[in-house]
Amino acid sequence: MKHSRLKVASVALAAAFSCCTLSATAQPADKFPTRPVRMIVPYAPGGATDIVARQVAQRLSELWGYQVVVDNRAGGSGAIALETVARATPDGYTLMVGNVSTNAIAETAFAKTLSIKPSRDLTAVTNLIEIPHMFIASMAVPVTNLKQLAEYAKTAPRMAYASAGIASYPHLDAARLLKAMGVEMTHIPYKGGAGQMIPAMIGNETQFTMLNLASTLPHIRAGRMKPLATTWPTRRSEFPEIQTMAEAGYPGIGTNAWNGLFAPSKMPPALLTQIYASTLKVLDSSEMKESLGKQLISVVPSKSPAEYARFVNEEVAKWAAVIRDNNISLD
Repeated sequence: MKHSRLKVASVALAAAFSCCTLSATAQPADKFPTRPVRMIVPYAPGGATDIVARQVAQRLSELWGYQVVVDNRAGGSGAIALETVARATPDGYTLMVGNVSTNAIAETAFAKTLSIKPSRDLTAVTNLIEIPHMFIASMAVPVTNLKQLAEYAKTAPRMAYASAGIASYPHLDAARLLKAMGVEMTHIPYKGGAGQMIPAMIGNETQFTMLNLASTLPHIRAGRMKPLATTWPTRRSEFPEIQTMAEAGYPGIGTNAWNGLFAPSKMPPALLTQIYASTLKVLDSSEMKESLGKQLISVVPSKSPAEYARFVNEEVAKWAAVIRDNNISLD
């Protein structure tokens, strides 16, 4: 009898231990987070990526009940932030808001200096937003659309175009367009980004560029710069008379800069799913859409982490081809 009671007790104890073990392994994501989360931004405060990150962080903090702290890690064209995230533990407590430059272009443009491979060493969670852009001419250029620009540039004195730096997406997109037009212009990179590019365009130091609509809208409306075409899929309500790139005859050229959420590689699927679902919930809030919309930033989430991973890989391949086909050199 005593032996039977011991046997029953052992079986019960084993069953209880088994249930506890299953519960601990099956529901790790349910307990996330239990402490503050760090969200890394690859730039200094104030830019579009930082603005988006802070909006997402604030709402995730409210949803999770733990603070999501924005950590600005500028430098190395995004390398510092990328490498920090890639080396972090994939437990959900280190996230990153990256973009087309850091998570697509950098993989090829800075392959010699990056110690990691972003598409391999980071996990894509979801796209967050897109920012509409415009191809723009200075007021001194007597054109109103891209067709006229192509004709004018072939006979005019050598023109110059502005970018936010060598291998930045404004540089690469302008290079693609000029090649398609069959014209040449001198490239002038500005490390200060839009803050330097806009005065250069207004002062006719450069005659052509691509900039986001949020930065240029006041100057266009004031008659200081000319919009020639939008990179948005449809005409913008702000300038309904301005053609899309497809309507102008250059489909597929021109970037609507995107920001996305990333995490270290090898994140457990259940945890990835939870972070994706939480992010989707905050992105879908009317407050979030309205707040970003006032800055001409559109919320564009991915349908799943897998879909976003495919998108990022396609972007890496696309920009690698652009760099190769246009002989872009960082030397």
